Amino acid sequence: MSSEDSKTSKATEGVRTPITRRDFLKTAGVTGLALGATGGLGGVLAACGSSSDGGGGSDGEGRPIKVGFVSPKTGPLAPFGEADAWCVTQWEAYVKDGLECGDGQVHPVEFIVKDSQSSTDRAGTVAGELITNDGVDVMMVASTPDTVNPVAIQAEALGVPCVSNDCPWQPYYFGRQEDPANPVPFTWTYHFFWGLEDVTANFMAMWDGLKTNKLVGEMWGNDADGIAWSDPKTGQPPMLTAGGYKFIDSGRFQAGTDDFTPQISKFKAAGVDIVSGNMLPPDFINFWTQCYQQGLRPMACTIGKALLFPSQLEAVGDIGYNLTTECWWTPSHPFKSSLTGQTDQEIGDAFTADTGKQWTQPLLHYAVFEVVADALKRTTNVDDKQSILDAIKATDLDTMCGNVNWNAGEPQNPVPNVSKTPLVGGQWVKGEKWPFDLKIVVNPTASEITVQQDVAPITY
Repeated sequence: MSSEDSKTSKATEGVRTPITRRDFLKTAGVTGLALGATGGLGGVLAACGSSSDGGGGSDGEGRPIKVGFVSPKTGPLAPFGEADAWCVTQWEAYVKDGLECGDGQVHPVEFIVKDSQSSTDRAGTVAGELITNDGVDVMMVASTPDTVNPVAIQAEALGVPCVSNDCPWQPYYFGRQEDPANPVPFTWTYHFFWGLEDVTANFMAMWDGLKTNKLVGEMWGNDADGIAWSDPKTGQPPMLTAGGYKFIDSGRFQAGTDDFTPQISKFKAAGVDIVSGNMLPPDFINFWTQCYQQGLRPMACTIGKALLFPSQLEAVGDIGYNLTTECWWTPSHPFKSSLTGQTDQEIGDAFTADTGKQWTQPLLHYAVFEVVADALKRTTNVDDKQSILDAIKATDLDTMCGNVNWNAGEPQNPVPNVSKTPLVGGQWVKGEKWPFDLKIVVNPTASEITVQQDVAPITY
């Protein structure tokens, strides 16, 4: 058992399971090796099966189905993986008695989780291991282009169905093309998330609610996200111009930059009223602290990626109030889980009750297995990856983040392999229970999601 597998087991062994099943595992002699091989205690329970509720253990039990999941458990992207262990326990609980597939058999389901360590190279490596060594039947991944793209590339190359979210569709689709100007649809990889057109519309809607000079200082990093966001054709620049905004491009900065004085000086000299861009959480903390130290006082600061998580706002401290960001999932969203029927509010409350932590947007990763489970239920031959792929392609499912359907046409399917999900704009304000609360302040591209308050300028 690798040390990584051991870590995975510890991260996912918190499934609440009746004592009788634990006693069974003890008498059956399940070892730590089995825990590592299945990605956690829940995976072992799923493999053991039960005859109750149509689960495994009855006549017609099928072979175990292996589901791989790549997550940034450690490193600078770790806030994106913060809720993943909890999501895995929910998935394991759902399949604890097996999953009845389209072949009429009840199959045990095993989850094998690998840590990308926030490294693009590592993400691709562990994806290859999941496919070639562990023999997964289907792959799942989330957490920015740095995690999603290398996993999807491996799945595409090795012919394994892959479902993903939490990566804007432009870097997912165009960022994996040999010739982005002449894109070719993918065969094995399917994605659901919003696009740069949605995030830009929400950013501008928030700025439109303030009296600014419409001059934006942009912080686009030298990574897959930053390159996609800054693309002069498919990224934010033409959208900002069309919306009446001018921008100062600070240039592609490297992750881990310690000194942002050149960018801050450039913005101060230009007189920007707005600072925006896409940054890793640690980079933003350094940048925003230095903005205060060096006297840059924008009316709005709207940053993608870095400002998604309450833990990062707490790290910023009091200078984090009224910062704004994209908002792709909250407990107030009006959707339900296709697995349990829980509302988004109930999912957020359950996460807090189980972990003691404030809800976080990457709980949306829960929906990846919603799609995979639904597809497997319609798969008539689990030994044929094409059969699994066909079921994924035919998906039309209402999930905890909205409808997923790769055959709906535009605007839901802007390109092949992509199904868009709703996006709104949010602002961090002082909370009642928690230091920071994220409130929905605009919804120009998702009117079904309720606005909770008006946007306000940053106060100094």
